[in-house]
Amino acid sequence: MEWFTAPDQVNHRRYEALRAFHVEALTYVQAAERFGYTRWAMVNLVREYRAGKLELFAPPRRPGPPPGAAPAKDRARGRVVELGRQGLSTYEISAQLAMEGTPLNRTSVGEILAEEGFGRLLRHPEPVASTSPGTPGRDTQLPRAARLDFASWPATVETGKAGLLLLVPDLVALDLPALVTHAGYPGTRVVPALSWLLSLLALKLTRTRRVSHVDDLLLADPAASLFAGLATLPKKSALTDYSYRTSHDNQRSFLAALDTKMIKGGLATGDEAIFDLDFHAVMHWGADPVLEKHYVPTRSQRARSVLTFFAQDSGTHNLVYANADLTKATQAREVIAFCEHWKQLSGNDPRMLIMDQKVTTQPVLGELDARGVKFLTLRMRSPALTKQIKALTSKDFKTITLDRSGRFNRPTVHESACVRLTSYPGTVRQLIVTGLGREAPTVIITNDHDLPTKALIEHYARRMTIEQRLAEIIQAFHADALSSTVNLNVDLDIMLCVLAQALIAAFRTRLPGYAGVTPDVLQRRFLETPGQITTTNNTITVRLDRRAYAPVLRHADLPPDTPVPWWGNRTLRYQFT
Repeated sequence: MEWFTAPDQVNHRRYEALRAFHVEALTYVQAAERFGYTRWAMVNLVREYRAGKLELFAPPRRPGPPPGAAPAKDRARGRVVELGRQGLSTYEISAQLAMEGTPLNRTSVGEILAEEGFGRLLRHPEPVASTSPGTPGRDTQLPRAARLDFASWPATVETGKAGLLLLVPDLVALDLPALVTHAGYPGTRVVPALSWLLSLLALKLTRTRRVSHVDDLLLADPAASLFAGLATLPKKSALTDYSYRTSHDNQRSFLAALDTKMIKGGLATGDEAIFDLDFHAVMHWGADPVLEKHYVPTRSQRARSVLTFFAQDSGTHNLVYANADLTKATQAREVIAFCEHWKQLSGNDPRMLIMDQKVTTQPVLGELDARGVKFLTLRMRSPALTKQIKALTSKDFKTITLDRSGRFNRPTVHESACVRLTSYPGTVRQLIVTGLGREAPTVIITNDHDLPTKALIEHYARRMTIEQRLAEIIQAFHADALSSTVNLNVDLDIMLCVLAQALIAAFRTRLPGYAGVTPDVLQRRFLETPGQITTTNNTITVRLDRRAYAPVLRHADLPPDTPVPWWGNRTLRYQFT
């Protein structure tokens, strides 16, 4: 009874006082005396409640911790502070917490130490041993990168990333050493250019989110080192520094040579030469004033980001081009840069480019028409165009049946042959299409006056797959993982995404029944398979452990013997338990 008549909690006391005033009809004085308020305090309480300024109850929310809460950090905070006072670093504290059964990653440990006022841990000029038994020498003496010496390489070694070596035959088929040489990538006295590229590629293929995580995940794994042709992978600082030694010309030359190999290998269709184009903003999680603001769809707002451009082969749905060396002043002309790229490697301009309306401008569309390049894009719906569309009746549309499954395969189309645009030097063919799954009609414009209406709509419908492909790359290869200081050169990073996607596409063709799966499925089921590596004089045998999807690998079209150039032409073979 006292819980209601003499409440201790502040909001409970306010509630009972207001209830007595409004429900029991007590006066200000009576309600104030019952619950220990003055008359004017009670008057003010009622006034705030009527004005909606009084929040007595917490708003409803979903079960679980409140937004912004970090229960794991809160539980470990006391122990982290205790270990921090002992002079342990974030690496050592994280390892100690894992040994005690309360794991917490080093990023969260660092945040707790910063919040509690701990400064950065400074080591003496001379390297000293780490004090934590879980990480002996972890902070002070990371292994240095070194060339692969098979004379000192162990005859048999266990690895958690044996599946990564399943992609080596496809790297050899693409002749990666020749691609790296053609692109002119720099090397060092210890680590050749090929090994630098393979080290960074290993991070992409193993779903390592940031280059800084190489210290945690891959430095001690022999499969990742063997993949790159090194005894040990370079550390994060070396990989970051290397990324800034490369140039945009290196990336362009590499992609030109890679596309030639992809066409020969059936990963791109050189004869059809129809491409889907799109931009993707890689968000920057800092406040660098040098970066421009671009629209980020995941945030539904403009934010500081790096704008990247991708081109996808319409026939195979594989990426063939990427560029992050863009600004607002140059982004509209990137379609012309891609045409020059394709003409350089094939001798001809692309036959058709399919893009969103924001990819380029009407004057640049006029340049494409002058080059003989067909384009297919959308038209912005101005008030005048919207009024024109609303004036159309059902008799003005005809129904088209598309050669695809699903609900939206019978759109209706209103076609105009010669439509003039504001800044386009000429006329275009315009299609007003309804029934493609969008509320508002889709307005398609093109300079191709010969292709049938059905084929044009099907081309644009397939263009939507580039958005799916970019989403797959972001999820599988972490193309959006920029740190606050932009450690990794974004231009090199997205070029590696194109290479990684090509490797995954080639590997996918070797697996029965896996033609339509996404890259992250292949990474999870096959590339992360543990196993054993056995080395003899001229042969390296990768023995993959038995897993649920091992039968798929048994029936895969894997080459029985693959000489690997960066292993001294030693032969790679596979075994399955």
